[in-house]
Amino acid sequence: MGRVTERRKVLRIRDGAVSSRPDTLVAEEPLEIRLNGRPLAITMRTPGDDFALAAGFLVSEGVLAEASDLQNIVYCAGATADGSNTYNVVDVRTAPGVTVPDITLERNVYTTSSCGLCGKASLDAVRTTTRWPVADTPPLRIAPELLAVLPDRLRASQRVFDSTGGLHAAALFSEDGELLDVREDVGRHNAVDKLVGRALQSGSLPLSRAILLVSGRASFELAQKAVMAGIPVLAAVSAPSSLAVDLAAETGLTLVGFLRGSSMNVYAGEDRISLRTAAARD
Repeated sequence: MGRVTERRKVLRIRDGAVSSRPDTLVAEEPLEIRLNGRPLAITMRTPGDDFALAAGFLVSEGVLAEASDLQNIVYCAGATADGSNTYNVVDVRTAPGVTVPDITLERNVYTTSSCGLCGKASLDAVRTTTRWPVADTPPLRIAPELLAVLPDRLRASQRVFDSTGGLHAAALFSEDGELLDVREDVGRHNAVDKLVGRALQSGSLPLSRAILLVSGRASFELAQKAVMAGIPVLAAVSAPSSLAVDLAAETGLTLVGFLRGSSMNVYAGEDRISLRTAAARD
């Protein structure tokens, strides 16, 4: 099975001094996700938590919603011509009675570590209806002061990033700021899928009292994954996209961007942000 990190020889140049040394890199390998034996998607990911990644991906696709929907997940033996197991192909078997999408060439998805579901036929195909509308979740009020400390808590828990500097991270926090889970991956969308998949497997969906924090930007896909998992608050240390803001406003998701120290921008769902002072007016 692939490792999380690998070593490669590198030529190092520092202030004119040249040396050769090994460097630690984050591993990146393809993972093919099959649904009931049929190919569905390929993603470039950091090996580890592959079953959770596949389960979380299928939550975002609207296939799985609770642990009982999942029969099992296995690595596919004989994935290569010589019959060896690469540990890069998983097959997700749904429980009897679970409705699965029609897997056609139009739905077949190729995902990359940078952009996520690039192969969607149209924007409408991505706007899957969630089973847990976040606008209907119980009232949740988060203080800006609490949000401000979360990036440091996330950074402190990024073990592989410390050795490679090349991983995205996603974390779930409770409404009180307690770190519930954190995952790292070369793809930010994979890190979120791993979180959601682990929540599915433990019977914790919907995550209606959780805060999702991502280490990079907030794309449309990450907002969609939050909504599909019933997560009411998505915060990012970098910028959101325009489509992410539109989706957040449409679904009732609280979307926070540029979360850096005590500064942040609230793009949608500001009713969940508990302000001690009156908001600034234009």
